[in-house]
Amino acid sequence: MTDSSVSPDFLAATRTFYDAIAEDYSDHFRDAHISQPLDRALLRVFAELVGAGAAVADLGCGPGRVTGFLAAEGLDVFGLDLSPAMLAVARRENPGLRFAQGSMMELDLPDGQLAGVVSWYSSIHTPVEQLPALFAEFHRVLAPGGRLLLAFQAGDEPRRHDQPWGHPVSLDFLRRDPDRMAALLEEAGFAVTSRTVRAPGPTEPVPQACLLAQLTGDQGPVT
Repeated sequence: MTDSSVSPDFLAATRTFYDAIAEDYSDHFRDAHISQPLDRALLRVFAELVGAGAAVADLGCGPGRVTGFLAAEGLDVFGLDLSPAMLAVARRENPGLRFAQGSMMELDLPDGQLAGVVSWYSSIHTPVEQLPALFAEFHRVLAPGGRLLLAFQAGDEPRRHDQPWGHPVSLDFLRRDPDRMAALLEEAGFAVTSRTVRAPGPTEPVPQACLLAQLTGDQGPVT
């Protein structure tokens, strides 16, 4: 497990935000997570690399669209999210798939349980100083040779979403430098095997980044 001294403040803020907007978010971004051809291709590459039937976690799954996509690619995938309201949408729209409530900072999974982890824009609310702990937790639950797919918005300046769809909540969406994210993964014991930065889509204000990484042995995270 990760360090129990981690402040829960950002987790509580994230849960509150998404609980408030879950239905509107699901309707507005119905196809956003898999609408771009390159994004779909990267998800399929990940699925091929981990192999059919592999145990995979979609961490920060939101309404479960990526979870459903990966299940259709033949993976034994489950979704996890902080927000009960988001999970209600995910379960409604993906009957038969597994979804659980929890924090990806402290996963209720044994060491080496998974062949793959997907963090599809779910680390964008994690403060930068907490990223090493987050990546260490990804490392812990992956088996040697396991794969990580990490997607995020590229950039330096955060964007604050205030009262979306009229709901009385606000949250910062943090953008990241792809080279710095790759360096943090390598410090956590990953080998980065692919770096992709694509131009913004029609509704995206900034470029979108995706890193593929792998555990290459049974060593622990670098400290």
